[in-house]
Amino acid sequence: MTITYKKNETFDGTRKQTGPDPDNEGETIETTLTGIRDIEVTFTSDSPAITYTRHVNVCFAADGTTYDDDATNARIVQVGDGVAHKIAVGVIS
Repeated sequence: MTITYKKNETFDGTRKQTGPDPDNEGETIETTLTGIRDIEVTFTSDSPAITYTRHVNVCFAADGTTYDDDATNARIVQVGDGVAHKIAVGVIS
């Protein structure tokens, strides 16, 4: 089984959220959330053919404020190993 991943967003510490406008039926409002410390990632298994999406915590440099893309990619690979195990034992199907 091979697990690949795709980041569904670029990390900048914010996330846009869309929902129904309570004051205008049929309309939506968009809110920007701040302080976000994770990104949405889609994992894909080739055998069995499964797609699984979840949020993964991002990593920061030693100063605690500078986003570390390389460390985050390594973390995503680690999470992908866990996803592969869960697929293998049938927890994710």
